Amino acid sequence: MKTKYLISLIILFFSISINAQNSFEIKEAKKTTIPFKLINNLIFIPININGVDLTFLLDTGVAETLLFSLENKEIKLDNVEKIKFSGLGGDLSIDGYRSDNNIGKAGNNFTNYSMTVFIIVDQQFNISSHVGIPVNGVIGYHFFKNHPISVDYAAKKITIYNDEDFFKKKIRKFNEFSITIEKNKPYIYGDVEMTNEKKSSKLLIDLGNSDPIWLFPALIKDFVYNRPNIEDFLGRGFNGDIFGKRSRIHNFYLGDFKFEKPLTAMPDEFSIQHVNLVENRKGSIGGEIMRRFTTVFDYKNQKLYLKKNKNFDDPFHFNMSGLDFKQDGMEWSQDKVNISTKPTNGIEAYNSNLQYKFVLKPIFAIAGVRKDSPAYFAGLKQNDRLLSINGNNTADMTLEKIMEMMKSSEGRTIEMVIQRKTEKLTFRFILEDPIPYQE
Repeated sequence: MKTKYLISLIILFFSISINAQNSFEIKEAKKTTIPFKLINNLIFIPININGVDLTFLLDTGVAETLLFSLENKEIKLDNVEKIKFSGLGGDLSIDGYRSDNNIGKAGNNFTNYSMTVFIIVDQQFNISSHVGIPVNGVIGYHFFKNHPISVDYAAKKITIYNDEDFFKKKIRKFNEFSITIEKNKPYIYGDVEMTNEKKSSKLLIDLGNSDPIWLFPALIKDFVYNRPNIEDFLGRGFNGDIFGKRSRIHNFYLGDFKFEKPLTAMPDEFSIQHVNLVENRKGSIGGEIMRRFTTVFDYKNQKLYLKKNKNFDDPFHFNMSGLDFKQDGMEWSQDKVNISTKPTNGIEAYNSNLQYKFVLKPIFAIAGVRKDSPAYFAGLKQNDRLLSINGNNTADMTLEKIMEMMKSSEGRTIEMVIQRKTEKLTFRFILEDPIPYQE
């Protein structure tokens, strides 16, 4: 699923005027807690806007709140004006709209009574099919700017603090880092070790990027790509598709925290040519790094607090199939239901008459095939519809489960049954890491 690698590139770098009153606040509580869904290292939270329940990607890499899909819901938005967005990609801008003075609510009592929403009408930016759940938009800076916010990846909950003393007690065992908030986004210095030399690098902390690390070779003096590396599609921005290379670096450091052989994506110069980057920025830290901590953002005091969680020592796995996937709608499926009876002897017996129930199940398809990958050589093609993987019906899976299988272990055999137009075909290939780190 290529979009998963950098969903925030849809809305990563545009810069527009800020409404000073556009703020979330807590009333009469020390804290409030919001559960979230974690899919491919990305955080999805419930947000209610003008009485309508929606789902938003939580993304520190965006300055504003974006709405790009309503999934058949209706919402009233007032004070609408037309604007243009610009960002990563090949073209210059796309059309959109701005709406002011909306009411946004997250959790029980985290409320914004003057919420500004930016609407993207181009449905190419609807990310729902690449995530596997309905996603209506993205929320960033205004969610974080007024209160310390803890993201507990292990428990899948966000805590917003409204009492300074209470907050200080909660972070006593965390490691403290200084950050800067520039153009309403958080930046930190980390040490990038391509082979054997550490280089201090200014990086955006980007929760909307599911990769571990992004580096911008065009902005790094004497940059040399590590080998092996592959050419790959990295995501989609306002201005078109993002291409570049993927490889691994030797180590990455945040203070005393060390990450060995992390995967690294490197967009080409063409993809960042229209981006207005902050001074000295060299890349981004994404969700594959941040999910290894309980992470606390304190924008007001320009601090970040980190505490290891159970995921910290996980290896950095790559999608070794070369396939990207999308959810291509839903369909009614007929499931058999056994009708059981319990005779007087207490032994459960099944009636020979079966009943059937009809349930909506997802349809999955191949969104893209990386050239020279195992799936490419096997003969799989874009838009092939998935029927089963290793004997398991894909209608009973999720996109996340499918991606986990593609990252599972090098040398594993994958058997896919697909439908291509009117044909049912079977393909087999072996997972192979195309970018192992080499000394």
